[in-house]
Amino acid sequence: MRHAEWQRAEKRRTQAVAVADAGVAVAQPLRPQDPLLAALPRGKGRSAVVIETNALRHSPIGELLLACLMRDGGKNLEQFKQLSGIDPLQDLDRVVITDDGFMLSGDFSKAHFKDILQESVSMDYGSGARVYEPGPWVFPQPDGGVTRGQSPKALGTWNNQLLVVGNSPDSVKGIIDQIEGRGSDEPSIISEDSTYGEMYGALSVEQLARLLPPEQQELAQRLKDVADTVELHLDARSDVAMVAQVRGVDEEKVRDLGKSLGGVLSMARLKAQADGKDDLARLLDFANVKPEGAEFKLEVAVPFSLLQERLAACRESKPPEDNVGTQP
Repeated sequence: MRHAEWQRAEKRRTQAVAVADAGVAVAQPLRPQDPLLAALPRGKGRSAVVIETNALRHSPIGELLLACLMRDGGKNLEQFKQLSGIDPLQDLDRVVITDDGFMLSGDFSKAHFKDILQESVSMDYGSGARVYEPGPWVFPQPDGGVTRGQSPKALGTWNNQLLVVGNSPDSVKGIIDQIEGRGSDEPSIISEDSTYGEMYGALSVEQLARLLPPEQQELAQRLKDVADTVELHLDARSDVAMVAQVRGVDEEKVRDLGKSLGGVLSMARLKAQADGKDDLARLLDFANVKPEGAEFKLEVAVPFSLLQERLAACRESKPPEDNVGTQP
């Protein structure tokens, strides 16, 4: 981890308070920890990916993407801020995608959750949390009207720091239990030591295998048989570099699997060149597999110059409404 990332991790440690619940014994106070890491899934075969939205926003690629989003002068962003009470560029810190839903972390002290979800059945839960059952939502509009909808997911808010979206109220309560020390003692699938980069996470071997094309099902099965864990990291400080660390128990089988995957990348690059898919071939030029004992690293790097080239049209074009009437 870089020094700035250690400082970031230390600042996120807060004291998780154990709260008595019906039929649940009060746990001992936990050591200071990051509530978001405490909320992550536990156990083998689970997946979670954390996007450091604040860090990504201030990276070179983040500045390029922001330039695309701000083509309208920030009008849509300002409207969202006024209606929701959330400024994504200032208040949002991290986004987490898991098997069961997603979570947002940040400063939500000004968010209008209660107004938007006023018609949904809700309840206080634990210490500083509120859980909303799947139900209606109401979104006020600038003209004084409202837009109504129906959420199929349950939601939970915790201490104005976390927004949790899950399949059911019980699943949301389970996440809050983890945060407040009433859940499993099993460690989170992402440790604090692994919270480096602008994106990081753990991917189940099953999910990684599903990313392989249909003609590579034999390789996909070998991956499921040999690999135990897959750890992801993305570095966007200059060029964008993605690393997937695949680990297993049998060093020889892991090494052979890495060689096979490297061969698949080489064949895919040649096919892309033959088919005239220059962008794909260029991307695969920067992909490689590096064996390291009982693990191998799948690395993909995208030069910042290539991203600038591809996003130039987005930055320079005007929003559709600004182009109305400009055609002869």
